[in-house]
Amino acid sequence: MTIFLTVFSSILLLFTVMSLIKNDYWTFRVFDYPRLQKFVLSAVCFCFLLIYKDLHSWIYLLFIPLIGINLVYLAWLIRPFTIFSAKQVLRIKDSRPDDQICVMISNVYQDNRNFRGCVSEVRKANPDVLLLLETDNAWDAGTAELAGTYKYSVKVPLENTYGMILYSKLELRGSSVKYMVEDGIPSIHTGVVLKSGREVQLYAVHPTPPVPNENPRSTERDKELLLIADLAKTSALPVIVVGDLNDVAWSYTTELFLKMSGLLDPRRGRGFFNSFHAHYPFLRFPLDHAFISTDFKLVDMKRLKNFKSDHFPIYIHVQYERAAEQEQEPLEADSEDIALAEEKKAKT
Repeated sequence: MTIFLTVFSSILLLFTVMSLIKNDYWTFRVFDYPRLQKFVLSAVCFCFLLIYKDLHSWIYLLFIPLIGINLVYLAWLIRPFTIFSAKQVLRIKDSRPDDQICVMISNVYQDNRNFRGCVSEVRKANPDVLLLLETDNAWDAGTAELAGTYKYSVKVPLENTYGMILYSKLELRGSSVKYMVEDGIPSIHTGVVLKSGREVQLYAVHPTPPVPNENPRSTERDKELLLIADLAKTSALPVIVVGDLNDVAWSYTTELFLKMSGLLDPRRGRGFFNSFHAHYPFLRFPLDHAFISTDFKLVDMKRLKNFKSDHFPIYIHVQYERAAEQEQEPLEADSEDIALAEEKKAKT
């Protein structure tokens, strides 16, 4: 048991230390993901240490305080996404349907061919705007019937798992597809006209993850997110950013994105809304995101049913309120954040 506790405790502490190293290579960035899992395992380890305590053992004297500190640190990191933290986005008090928009984000998993299941889930959720990710030509054809309900669309089917299709019941204006950092990795930029006639700016993104078989660095992902953050910050319109960011809600890069963009995360104070991996409950992370500007309030947010993809769809329903920006505060960037953001955007 002594050997087991030594190895178990050492690995957990190493995983936490690795995530503190702000290096772009995947061997460091991958440890940003499982913070909830590390918290649970650290709690289990702490219990083992208490049960098998030996006041004269260096194992006990060393690891009890270290694992305890690790628990407190991890709890502090995930606390903003629990009900024990203040809500960053307030819920509406008065419903004004003409100033509302609901968006469904779904990474379909390109090799999944359950088109019927996808369409069925879309029909149930009935969003105003639908973003499908990892869509190839087969997915374009398999969901084509949605055009009967969704008059407007921007389609970028690709065979490299980075295709995207945007369907909308609401009018789209000035739509464009941009490859901001990498060839073959698109993002959709478009205005969306609410029923009230007000236009909002929507950015749909899906950067590459820092994993060996995709991209060994997070450089390109971080750069794309920060470029989108700049666009959001300077936009004269209310802004919504949606997509599979291949980053978790609590990572320092996502927090940097929020600081630089001035956007809000409606999950803060509400829950994790883990969207990946749909088939392994203990290995789930919040990878699919919806960020909104301070002039939106929340109507509803939920995770939808999986249709054989490795992601759960995420649904968000928000309402524009001019006065909301006086009631809601974004995270503030300091000089260190700004310098880090500029450094990341300059990398090639």
